[in-house]
Amino acid sequence: MKIASKLIALASLGLATLLGGGCANPKENAKMDTIYQFTAKGRNGTSLDLASLKGKVLLIVNTATGCGFTPQYAGLEKLYAKYHDKGLEILDFPCDQFGHQAPGSDDEIHQFCALKYNTSFDQLAKIEVNGPNADPVYKFLKAARAKDDAPEAEIAKLRELLAKHNLTGAQEPGDIEWNFTKFLIDRDGNIVKRFHPITTPETIDAEIATLLNGQS
Repeated sequence: MKIASKLIALASLGLATLLGGGCANPKENAKMDTIYQFTAKGRNGTSLDLASLKGKVLLIVNTATGCGFTPQYAGLEKLYAKYHDKGLEILDFPCDQFGHQAPGSDDEIHQFCALKYNTSFDQLAKIEVNGPNADPVYKFLKAARAKDDAPEAEIAKLRELLAKHNLTGAQEPGDIEWNFTKFLIDRDGNIVKRFHPITTPETIDAEIATLLNGQS
């Protein structure tokens, strides 16, 4: 009888696990293996289900309004105006982790970009991209593409510049180096490249066009 009772208990435990009773939230244990499994916070308290962007080419950028690279907003807007109707979406994540160069509220950042650079793509809510409080989207991006696709000399040049001004960028392997790091994602959700902050939007025009035309 004791053996039979143990078998029944084990069977019940197995059934409970299959039904999701073995953990408080089964989704928390699910492997995040595509960008489409995430939701981004909108600047007005809304949310963006990235699954709604399946079939689009995505350019994901962490931005700041008081950075030496801030003029890249003009280049981003040119790309958006040129390719949005063909399937390009720009996901702009303001981030204040680098030199405190994005101090404004979400609405202030949006107004600055719209007035200064005539941006027509929206900004999402301000997030962190490095450290323990990094947004899940960026944890995924960094894990999937841990290194910028840039010559070592280019990466070293930025690090030397930051050190000269006592500024700190990446702390851990895979960390975002600075504002305006860019991730390019194809229509199937594959991370094609991780561009260095120094890489301007204009220089990746051809690669975006190629992805929009269905080539990789």
